[in-house]
Amino acid sequence: MSGGVDTTAALSPLVLRFNDNRLLPILFGEHDRNLARIEEALGIRISSRGNRVSLAGESPALEIGQRALNALYRRLERGLPVDAAEVDAALRLASADASAEPAAAARDRDSAALITPKRHISARSPGQAAYLRALKECQMVFGIGPAGTGKTYLAVATAVAQLMSGQVDRIILSRPAVEAGERLGFLPGDMRDKIDPYLAPLYDALYDMLPGDQVVNRISSGEIEVAPLAFMRGRTLSHAFVILDEAQNATRMQMKMFLTRLGEGSRMAITGDPSQVDLPGGAVSGLINAVETLSDVNGVETIRFRDRDIVRHALVTEVVRAYEAEDRRRNENQPGKDDGG
Repeated sequence: MSGGVDTTAALSPLVLRFNDNRLLPILFGEHDRNLARIEEALGIRISSRGNRVSLAGESPALEIGQRALNALYRRLERGLPVDAAEVDAALRLASADASAEPAAAARDRDSAALITPKRHISARSPGQAAYLRALKECQMVFGIGPAGTGKTYLAVATAVAQLMSGQVDRIILSRPAVEAGERLGFLPGDMRDKIDPYLAPLYDALYDMLPGDQVVNRISSGEIEVAPLAFMRGRTLSHAFVILDEAQNATRMQMKMFLTRLGEGSRMAITGDPSQVDLPGGAVSGLINAVETLSDVNGVETIRFRDRDIVRHALVTEVVRAYEAEDRRRNENQPGKDDGG
């Protein structure tokens, strides 16, 4: 049972009571570091005595602290770990839920959770929660936004979960190898040696979801395929979960080719960051064009991640914001310039 507000207590401090004392040392963290992290983030004071936790400070921050602690406690009740990253995620989600009904918000996040052989994965930001729900419910999902928001990772996790549950028969992961251009032939090794460096992030995500021997065996059997975008031409991809990563570097025609590969019983996730287009000569990004072109098509959903959805190191958020501010300044100084490439 989650911590409830003690109705005998005054509004400030806010007193929470948790039923299972055995979970509290993990909830609080070693030397109460989880509580200290919440205190620092919200500017409140937290103290504990027995199974009671007292929060003192301004009312909005207290409500966020209550939501975060309850969410973390629910994770522990389900046997899931709580670490610094989970504390940050709980705070991020609790802040976004400030105007939402707590139980409904918790149900939404829990319903979007995924289980893979190596990971239990749940949303760590509002954008991730919406993205996971879309990946479960829609046939074609565009996930666009800055680095560090989990676009590719969550798409691969969803694909693995659906493969393991029998919802799809195979996974197909693809990327445009635009950085290689015509120089691909000058790289050493056979074709796989040449293209694997461009597909490494997809392999990384797979190995994070599945034991290594399963990844190798499933790739050998064709149950999992990792290939450059150019290899998709002329195919019909049925009963598969198909992911196109770094899609901002696909041309308009490549994107049209890829999207029309969708076959019976398949789902597609297309991920990318429109601010990092590497296409030469100012070519139109297929990702940007597709999101605009398909905005009114039923069955297609676009999830736009923001800097608040970045779940990597906090410094990554500041880096993204700094570059976005610089882009705005450049656009203001050069109002006539096309910033598409």
